[in-house]
Amino acid sequence: MPRSVRFDEFGSREVLHLVETARPWPGAGQLVVRVMAAGLNAIDAKAFRDERVAARFGVTAPSGLGQDFAGFVEEVGDGVTGFTVGEAVFGSVPFATFADFVVVHADGAVLHKPDPLTFEVAGSLATVGRTAMATTASLRLREHDTVLVSAVAGGVGVLAAQLAVRAGATVIGTASEVHHDYLEGLGVVPVTYGDGLADRIRDVLDGDRITAVLDNHGAETIEAALELGVPVDRINTIAAFGPAAHGARTVGGSAAGNAELAEIAAMLAEDECLLPIDSIFPIERVAEAFARLEAGHVRGKIVLVTD
Repeated sequence: MPRSVRFDEFGSREVLHLVETARPWPGAGQLVVRVMAAGLNAIDAKAFRDERVAARFGVTAPSGLGQDFAGFVEEVGDGVTGFTVGEAVFGSVPFATFADFVVVHADGAVLHKPDPLTFEVAGSLATVGRTAMATTASLRLREHDTVLVSAVAGGVGVLAAQLAVRAGATVIGTASEVHHDYLEGLGVVPVTYGDGLADRIRDVLDGDRITAVLDNHGAETIEAALELGVPVDRINTIAAFGPAAHGARTVGGSAAGNAELAEIAAMLAEDECLLPIDSIFPIERVAEAFARLEAGHVRGKIVLVTD
């Protein structure tokens, strides 16, 4: 029987369980995809833990979980063109992808997977890829820019930093020390986050100044940026809202579509940028996967696989 991850109530990781489900069938214009890999996102953990957060996304218990997927087309519905059974695809469906099968509209968030991409990378890409493309585009980065990227070792941060480097900008990124050598290899100047952040950034600037900020962490980054004199209209945040955003932009992944996702997938396929995979768990160990996510210091993405 097909399986999917569900939660019937809100709470700790113990509310997550794997259940047997009916085999889905495609409606007109839909695909059924056999999921091979699905990446974890922070919103997944927030949703099953906090009913108020879930409600903002229209989610009530019981619910599925998972936003991103990669796999093979299992069946196509009436009227579908452009996809055939057996093709490798990737994309996103909200709160449904931690499962053996997912149903997706053929004209929705589903694309052909470039052959060089592993299923683990492709299945982790849609949410962070769109977000990184949208946030970097919102600041129109150029060669004269020196960009601060927070949480730079995470899925969004590591892609956004590489996109900023590709735009010619100098990139300074906040991360725990365990990631510093890796980030230097990507052309990022790492600094440790936490108290005294603004002073540590000054130390590495060597008389230069921050001209733009891509915040993936929260108010701490924005406050340090304002202390360093960054204009608020050159700060974009996906992690602080309301008063905590201090008036910064809040452009997120919804500002990017399939064209942008295809573009960053092509970059990854051609080794023009990297999306590291921190760890891989079988779907049966979903609670352990979230324990790893919530422990922090994750490099890139955590992935569930179905086989």
